[in-house]
Amino acid sequence: MLALLAVLATTESQVPHLFEPAKPAAGAVGSVMLGPVFSHMFMCVEHPEGNDASALGDAFGTDCVVVGGMDGGDGYFRLFRSDGKANADWYGWQADVLAPFDATVVKLTINETVNTPGTMGKDSASDLVFKRRDGTYVVFAHVDGVQVKVGDMVRQGQVVAHVGNNGASFAPHIHIGAFKGTQPLQIRWDQRAEGRLSGFQ
Repeated sequence: MLALLAVLATTESQVPHLFEPAKPAAGAVGSVMLGPVFSHMFMCVEHPEGNDASALGDAFGTDCVVVGGMDGGDGYFRLFRSDGKANADWYGWQADVLAPFDATVVKLTINETVNTPGTMGKDSASDLVFKRRDGTYVVFAHVDGVQVKVGDMVRQGQVVAHVGNNGASFAPHIHIGAFKGTQPLQIRWDQRAEGRLSGFQ
C-alpha cells in the first residue's frame, strides 16, 4: 500500500462532477474552443457518443498525438520515427503541453509509473484540471513533467506539462475532456491560434 502511495500522489481541490456519469443534453451538444494543446502539428481521435467513455472528463473527449515525419519527403505524417516500441521514438514524447485557455489549475494528480508503448498501464493517469471563469472545466490526462500547481493561474498557450504515457494508456498522448456542470462539451480547436505557432508552419 505504501509503495502504491509513493507512485500515485494526488493534490486536488473540489472539482464537481469529475468522472461522474455525464448527462448530455437531449438536443444540440455544447462546445468549447480551446487553444492548441501542442506547439507542433497534431491530430486527435474522438470519443464519440455511445462509446465506453461516458463519464465527465471522458465523454466527448479526444486523444491527441503530435505528428512528424514530413521532413522525410514522402508527404506522410507519422506518429513515431521507427517501430514505436520505445517512448522516445514517438514524436510527441515529452513535447510541451500548452494551457487550453486562461484558467485556474484546480486539480493535479501525479502517477510516476511510465508505460511501455503497446502495453496498457494501470491506476489513474497523471492529470491536470483547469477551470475557466465561466465554470468550464478541461481535463488533460497522461501528462508528465507538470510545471504548475493547484491554485496557479495560467494563460492560454503557457507550457503546463509534457506529454507522458501513464495510467490507462498504450502510447504517448494527451487525453482532453471538457464539461460544464453535468454537461460534456465537444472540443473545437482555435485554428487561428494554431497558425501563430511556428510548429504549424
